[in-house]
Amino acid sequence: MFDARRTDAVLLLVALVWGSSYLSAQTAVSALPVQAVLFARYALSALACLVLVLVTARRGRRRWTREEVRAGVPLGLTQAAVLVVETYGVAHTSAANAGLIISLTIVLTPLLDRSGHPGGLPPSFHAAAGVCVLAVGLLMSGNGFHAPGLGDLLMLAAAVVRAVHVALVGRLTAGRAVRPLHLTALQTLIGTALFLPATATALPGFARAGAATWVQLLYLALFCSVFAFLAQTWAVQRTSASRAGLLLGTEPVWAVAVGVVLGGDHLTPLTGLGAALMVAGTYWGQSVERAHRTAAPDPAHGPVSAHRAGTEKDTTRGTAAPTGS
Repeated sequence: MFDARRTDAVLLLVALVWGSSYLSAQTAVSALPVQAVLFARYALSALACLVLVLVTARRGRRRWTREEVRAGVPLGLTQAAVLVVETYGVAHTSAANAGLIISLTIVLTPLLDRSGHPGGLPPSFHAAAGVCVLAVGLLMSGNGFHAPGLGDLLMLAAAVVRAVHVALVGRLTAGRAVRPLHLTALQTLIGTALFLPATATALPGFARAGAATWVQLLYLALFCSVFAFLAQTWAVQRTSASRAGLLLGTEPVWAVAVGVVLGGDHLTPLTGLGAALMVAGTYWGQSVERAHRTAAPDPAHGPVSAHRAGTEKDTTRGTAAPTGS
């Protein structure tokens, strides 16, 4: 139970960091082109990850394994796709709307993730997801709902791609000797290589960028990328993609909170109700998913107990052993 709570806390912290990322990204793209912001975010992230990899290598740790490369290449491509669509979306809509629309990932992820859920998730899980969708509608209404524009449609596309990415993280890393740090480093290197050619003409703009812009870029790189990617991979290896999607679905609550505290947005009664429903729906769905996953039959040993599902470890690498299919 302690391990499960710790994993939940890490995922909630990731949601908080990502909820604050929209305001930071919007500030950065107001000073630099979108592709330049993406390149800087990935390049700074790659530099930080490589330093960490070198430190662990000096302690006798192996470098990238074949399994890490096999998982890292597709995950690097899908993560880059999420960020490019998301950043262009933020550039054409409000930070609050971006954080709200991306939360639809919580509905899409369970449709793609079948690990540990033989026969599909129970109706109560989808009811909890419906509460979250209602919460998104209230949050958007509380901030002045309008017909979807280009930025809103891009954020909807980002939600779809992110759901694919979250499901792939679980599918490609569960039960494999994949270290989150090495996987994250590989993803950042792939992103840097992808955005470098398109950023060549925008490189002089970095010299003219002010201190505030660089602070936003460093925050996006070190916290919203390195920390969040590492924490997400570490947590998904210890839970299911569906449960991770639900906890990460609290992101719009944090986006609204950051908007109110730092962006000057006003918290209306509808916004407050939407935030409360989002938290309630998230934890309801989380409890339903956990009960369903831990009760899933083990082909060799019958039903998996809640204690075993939450505490069993793979002693060969120190990560949670898979409890589902």
